[in-house]
Amino acid sequence: MSRARFLGTGFAVPDRVVTNDDLSALMDTSDEWIRTRTGIQERRWVREGETGAGLADQAARRALEAAGLEPGELDAIVYATSTPDHFAPGNGVYLQRLLGVGGIPSIDIRNQCSGFIYALSVADAFIRCGQFRRVLVVGAELQSTGMDVSTRGRNTAVIFADGAGAVVLGPGNDERGLLAFDLHGDGTYAEKLWVDAPGSMYHPRVSHEQIEAGRHFLDMDGKEVFRHAVARMPESVLAVLAATGQTPADLRLLVAHQANLRITEMIQRTLQLRDDQVYNNIMRYGNTTAASIPIALDECVRAGRVRAGDLVALTAFGSGFLWGSALVRW
Repeated sequence: MSRARFLGTGFAVPDRVVTNDDLSALMDTSDEWIRTRTGIQERRWVREGETGAGLADQAARRALEAAGLEPGELDAIVYATSTPDHFAPGNGVYLQRLLGVGGIPSIDIRNQCSGFIYALSVADAFIRCGQFRRVLVVGAELQSTGMDVSTRGRNTAVIFADGAGAVVLGPGNDERGLLAFDLHGDGTYAEKLWVDAPGSMYHPRVSHEQIEAGRHFLDMDGKEVFRHAVARMPESVLAVLAATGQTPADLRLLVAHQANLRITEMIQRTLQLRDDQVYNNIMRYGNTTAASIPIALDECVRAGRVRAGDLVALTAFGSGFLWGSALVRW
């Protein structure tokens, strides 16, 4: 079986920059408060009329161009998002339509912050078993449209942002590619980071009472998420390294989900990694959920931080709780 290799990467973010000072005009917060707790300085939010599928299309076309491929050469799409443009169908078919590749399968993954890692594992399995050769994997989010932009919602509104990242995977014939995955979930903590409504368990799926109570906004127990994230992500990275006989010292780069700079700093300390072994861009883009890893990965590739033969670990933790890692020989 041929392991999946990365053929191209790309990302896209809205051109609207929202600074911490912009948010302090809308809620009881400040630039210092946000930077101290999250490391974020600014983020990108969509303008009226922009869509998640539209951002995904831009990111996908950049990834295809980097891979030297046309959309028509794709065999499948795996699309990870927690914020689809509509309740149904998922965004995969909308991206398929924008790319003009009707007929190929489009699979939607709802694994929130860990969505890109899970999507990679699905695409890798397709390629390893020979069902598809070239698979587009996308992580894209529009979080800003689901934020309570008031003091009541400041604990989430200052963190989450919009963006899309994409990679094209294809079969490899050497030792390069996706080497190992480590995937986990624990529904015990499902309500610690969630959006309660709309939901099909309710009739109607969303009510005036739910809206007035803010139950359609993202709700997060930040302390609990932090406590689990700083433990689970290092454990998961160590697991994929052990599966291949590697150690943290062998890593060229760790690209972690950009949830909070303080979380990434603690992961770095736990794994005893040097500064040059860890990449962070949350200060510019905020937390883009399923999009954060592919956005960061594309920046690293284009800046020369990742080259052929480098060992790269990807790791994420988030809503569910769901977490996992992937190890790549670039």
